[in-house]
Amino acid sequence: MKFQFSEKKVKLPGKVHDYAEKKVMKLARYFEEDAEALVVFSTEKNRNKVELTVHGAGTWFRASESTSDMFASIDAAVGTIEGQIRKNKTRLARRLRQDAFVRSVQEETSFAPDPAEEEDLSIVRVKSFYFKPMTREEAVLQMNLLEHAFFAFRDEDNGGAFAVVYKRNDGGYGLIEDTE
Repeated sequence: MKFQFSEKKVKLPGKVHDYAEKKVMKLARYFEEDAEALVVFSTEKNRNKVELTVHGAGTWFRASESTSDMFASIDAAVGTIEGQIRKNKTRLARRLRQDAFVRSVQEETSFAPDPAEEEDLSIVRVKSFYFKPMTREEAVLQMNLLEHAFFAFRDEDNGGAFAVVYKRNDGGYGLIEDTE
């Protein structure tokens, strides 16, 4: 497993990185050798926050935990991802293709706003993704694994048309689809 560490508003000793690497390696048994883990450490209002994102076997797993101790935050984030894997293991193995969630960031560009403009309608960040065709059920599963409120994808059930699934306030899921 490959590791990448990032620190926001905090400078941590190497032993924290070593501890995080040791704990995240427990997840390696669920992934192939080429899995990647991104660990972001930060502090907010005297709370130590750890954001853990693991990408392997074409699937993204994400957890964000905040406690009073950085080591406890690491443990909690690893536990959350392990829970996600266990909860969805059968569904992932039985129903989904191995590469169902593969998508890659092609380009990320930042634009600085022009002070001469009267209205601030400038785009400050652009992300480009390859949207792999998947079923609506696969899209909902991926959205839940990422803990996002919405997920954009190419809908296999609608001829590969662009679509978005989202969480509704009533606890259900919604679908926005392209009617062309």
